[in-house]
Amino acid sequence: MTTLETSADEREVVPPARPLALAWLLLVGGAIGLAASFTLSLEKIRLLEQKDYVPSCNFSVIFNCLNIMKTDQASLFGFPNPFIGLMGFAVVITLGVVLLSGARLPEWIWAGLQVGATLAFAFVCWLQYESLYVIGSLCPWCMVVWAVTIPIFWYVTLRNLGTWAPGSRVVSFLRDWHALILALWFIGLATLIFFRFFA
Repeated sequence: MTTLETSADEREVVPPARPLALAWLLLVGGAIGLAASFTLSLEKIRLLEQKDYVPSCNFSVIFNCLNIMKTDQASLFGFPNPFIGLMGFAVVITLGVVLLSGARLPEWIWAGLQVGATLAFAFVCWLQYESLYVIGSLCPWCMVVWAVTIPIFWYVTLRNLGTWAPGSRVVSFLRDWHALILALWFIGLATLIFFRFFA
């Protein structure tokens, strides 16, 4: 073997092992998000058909889907936001099934999933702010979407950082404390909700 061949072998990137836990997260989280998005879509259609329709997720002044659905924020791109979830979560479920089948996804698909998960996470954060501090109501089904989007973004990001930046101390720290960081994020969100509506 020549020196050139040895160097090439040393630089060869070994594909990461199949991320089984992440595959289940994509499948189950995607299914939950799809169900919530589908329900919200139906509620929005019924509201358009019947002006006096009261959504099933209207529980109180605070937990009130109707207050959310009637705002411009609920149709940011000119159509109901849940339609985005119908498309996005269907893709997430598909990728979860593919991973569980034993297939290895090429890195360009992981990159595309990263872009999609990041945009979804940013959109969810914006909707959280609007719900808490502008609209002043919470949509229970929207909160279900929040609850699955955040961990999907988090663990897709951790997988990609571990593959694209192996050996990074920052990545090692994030992976070692992944559960605590995610828990703190949800605790922080719950704290904001508490002080906004119940304190």
